[in-house]
Amino acid sequence: MSASQLIETEAASDLLPGPVEYAVLLPEDYEESEEDFPLLFFLHGGNGSREFLARMRPLIERLQGQGRLPGMVVVTPSVGRSLYMDYRDGTQKWEGFIIGQFLDHLRQTYKVRSDRQGTLLFGISMGGMGALRLGFKYPDLFGGLAALEPGIEPALAFKDIQIQDRFWRADELFEAVFGKPVDEEYWAANNPANIAQRDAEKIRSSKLGVYLECGDEDYFYLYRGTEFLHRILWDHQIPHEYHIVRGANHLGRTVGPRAMEGLEFLGRVVNPPSADDPEIEMLHKMLDPLKKRVNLEV
Repeated sequence: MSASQLIETEAASDLLPGPVEYAVLLPEDYEESEEDFPLLFFLHGGNGSREFLARMRPLIERLQGQGRLPGMVVVTPSVGRSLYMDYRDGTQKWEGFIIGQFLDHLRQTYKVRSDRQGTLLFGISMGGMGALRLGFKYPDLFGGLAALEPGIEPALAFKDIQIQDRFWRADELFEAVFGKPVDEEYWAANNPANIAQRDAEKIRSSKLGVYLECGDEDYFYLYRGTEFLHRILWDHQIPHEYHIVRGANHLGRTVGPRAMEGLEFLGRVVNPPSADDPEIEMLHKMLDPLKKRVNLEV
């Protein structure tokens, strides 16, 4: 049995100012396997880099060693504070790079699956925002996403964002990404809550797996945007798993266990649990007649 391998390399792109550094974690038995592995985009937070994958590697390996996460090829590109966005002025096209050239490069270079159920997103903070945007925009490419403490605002219009929800992002960052002055329509077109509202039927019908969570003591107040998005998803009947984690901040002791729970969710996307459950079948037999009697959907 071969050990996992962490590789640091780069990918060229004409969509960005230069080559993109990235790290890729290959699972145990990667070389010996005749099967392709699921591909997991593991997206770092603001001011992070590919080093995020090295730091989180022990958690991934622990889950895989315990059989709680299937073997996967995990990849983290270094994107700075790009918000995983195509810049309004066209100078940087991170979204286009990730879903196009980079995805093609990974599928040509590594033994990874090309189906949507085997292509997944995981992100923390800014990476959580990126996972939500990419997953909601392209549910035909991705089978599931896990967004931890995502850097999103509780608003559907840029003008409605309160200082509490953006104090850590300078005007210069918004203007670099969304135009100067900020193109409010472009912001809305790329805001996860707006995308979910606009494309609810597309997301629902895709059966995209969605895991959303935040700590209730997040120092950036990100529980506000996370709860807002949860309500949008709930109101538009988009299935998702939602957690507000008691006593959890943006960093610290809770992040590791929370990341493991998000990863286990993605493992269930790849390998869904059996639908055969005698107790559930018995419950349906008991309640379906009652529902029909009052004209409820069964």
